[in-house]
Amino acid sequence: MRTKFLILLIALLLAACGGSAAPTEEGAPTVEPSATAEPTPVFTPTPGLPLAVLLVPADANHELSQAYQTAIYDLAQAQSMRFQVLNSLDPATLDPSLKVVVALVSDPGIATLAAAAPQAQFLAVNIPGIAAGGNISVLGGDGIRIDQQAFMAGYISAMITEDFHTGIIIRKDDPAGRNAYTAFQVGQEFFCGLCNPLAGPFLDYPLVIEIPADAKPNEYGAYADYLIRNRVETMFIQDAVAIPELLEYLNTVGIFVIGMQTPPIEVNGWVVTLQPNYLEAMQTVWPQLLAGNGGKNFQAPLTLTDINEEVFTEGKEGQARQILQQLMDGFIFTGVQ
Repeated sequence: MRTKFLILLIALLLAACGGSAAPTEEGAPTVEPSATAEPTPVFTPTPGLPLAVLLVPADANHELSQAYQTAIYDLAQAQSMRFQVLNSLDPATLDPSLKVVVALVSDPGIATLAAAAPQAQFLAVNIPGIAAGGNISVLGGDGIRIDQQAFMAGYISAMITEDFHTGIIIRKDDPAGRNAYTAFQVGQEFFCGLCNPLAGPFLDYPLVIEIPADAKPNEYGAYADYLIRNRVETMFIQDAVAIPELLEYLNTVGIFVIGMQTPPIEVNGWVVTLQPNYLEAMQTVWPQLLAGNGGKNFQAPLTLTDINEEVFTEGKEGQARQILQQLMDGFIFTGVQ
């Protein structure tokens, strides 16, 4: 009896200790932890490198074009800029990274281009009729100092010519030509004072001859003959009359010639060219253009090129360059207001 009671008690204790598990619904979805969403990348376009452009007509002088291409390429590379050489620009499709435009020889429509690209600086090099202002700068153009060219021509002519037998050929009824004659006289006197010849003819050198605008090219030599008959040995020729026909004629008569631009033909008696150094001036003003300091008229310094070293020797050239520097610095008056 006691044994049965113990078995029953053990059974009851076992039943009380065994807990029942909570029922699980079949088919209930399993919840997984959600992954954190990755942010969508936003790409900000990197602005293009600043662009420098040389605008030059397709028919421009090859040597001139190459010189500017080399110079501007070096300037652009030094500033990590891109560089292009173009014959024209379309205002409607200008690169927004356009920074500097240098235009040579002829007007490519700078006013329209500058209005379409206010962030860029435009430089017109020796292009007449363009006004500086806004983001347009002018180098040379209508501002060439012919009196400075003529002064140096008079000085060098007196330096290289026996008995100071010099002369000048200018355009008739041209104010620039008259200014050139005045400055030529002053330049010669700056070198030699009264410049009195030791031997005849005893004329008031320098002599001058004026060629009318309606003169035919084959008549130019006849005007030069007036100077030649009066023993002129060195002539300065105003750019307005320096046509190939005249230069060819002077080449046959053995006259020394000083001019305002590199001659279009070879002239055996060519002594020196007195012309503005636009390339050097462009390189000088480049930092101002990059800084946005445009809208100005820039002057180009005179330079001595195409030098005939047999006539215009190294010593004479050095002396002339000293005078040229004083002239550029404003210490010498050319006689022209």
